[in-house]
Amino acid sequence: MGEFTVHRVRFFDYVPSGVRCMSYSEQSGRLAVARNDGSVEVYNFPANYYQEKIIPGDEKRSTESICWVPGDRLFSAGLNGDIMEYDLERLCVKYSVNAFGGPLWNIAPSPCGSQLAVGCEDGSVKLFTITPENIVFEKSLDRQKERILCLAWHPSGSHIVAGSINTIKVFSVSSGGERRLLQVLRMPLVSRKRKCIVWGVAVLSCGEIVSVDSNGKLQFWNLETGTLIRSYTAATSDILCIAVSQEEDSLVVGTAQGSILQFQQLALQAGKEEKQWVSTKPFQHHSRDVRAVAHSSTSLISGGLDGNIVARPLLERIQVKSYEAALRKITFPHRHLVSCAQASRLLLFQFPDHLELWRLGQTDQSGLDKLIARRQRCDKKYTVS
Repeated sequence: MGEFTVHRVRFFDYVPSGVRCMSYSEQSGRLAVARNDGSVEVYNFPANYYQEKIIPGDEKRSTESICWVPGDRLFSAGLNGDIMEYDLERLCVKYSVNAFGGPLWNIAPSPCGSQLAVGCEDGSVKLFTITPENIVFEKSLDRQKERILCLAWHPSGSHIVAGSINTIKVFSVSSGGERRLLQVLRMPLVSRKRKCIVWGVAVLSCGEIVSVDSNGKLQFWNLETGTLIRSYTAATSDILCIAVSQEEDSLVVGTAQGSILQFQQLALQAGKEEKQWVSTKPFQHHSRDVRAVAHSSTSLISGGLDGNIVARPLLERIQVKSYEAALRKITFPHRHLVSCAQASRLLLFQFPDHLELWRLGQTDQSGLDKLIARRQRCDKKYTVS
């Protein structure tokens, strides 16, 4: 057997950035994931969950919400107050538009894909018209006292539902006025001073509003009357996000405990039309907060602060058990972060915000002594910003 030199690298610590938000496009089968470092990743689910695009981040950009619109156009909004569209060919920000409402907490496209609504720190909901080249400001809905944390369009496009602190508001898109105000109850008397934060909302075509909040509750409201229909205590901590399937017969929520829960609309008795929302067993695939969830036609997708992206298949919608139906947990990037120039004895390490170039050192030791071989490191380090 020939002789060779082995150098064990123990000083490259790769720590993936946490997932902040995500958006799944049922038309193209692509998942857009925005991380805490401002970077955006695009995964192609039909192509074996391949990570096909990476848009580098920026420390000045804090993405809070991301969404797809028809035509495979990708938009995001963040705490810098700008709405950005991404160039998926050049892998950069195509342009940015200031919404003039302070930090932006949420962005949501209209059902037909012709408008964008953003929730602002100053309590306003602003509408933008999507044109082939950019977006144009249309109007601002009635301004509220509290910040708008989450948004959802009615499937008809006639109303916008906004979640805030202790309240859920329903706006008319045509008039721009507030049509309904829903008061979200706080926790018991012991914590009466504690505010209830509505972290996510969704609107069903039947006219029901679904909300999740910091009390750990999943609640269903009547849009027309503003009354509470049913309530579920799904978690003992905050429920941070919600996503509903296209058929509106299943929804998934993510909690601050690192678990995800699925609720399905099932018939109470066989052969009868009456249905009820039933919770399935919670899945613990994350070690920290689940900040984003998505619902595809065949799987539940979640992303957490631990940096992992998990796609859990819906077994009842998969006819054949195969490799494609298995649980997918995306932990590491789909590209090389370590490069080696063998002739020059150089190592290049790629971090999220900088590069490090190391040169391998020399030694006269044979490597037989494990205590000596254990600490053989590089003698020089070059940092490239």
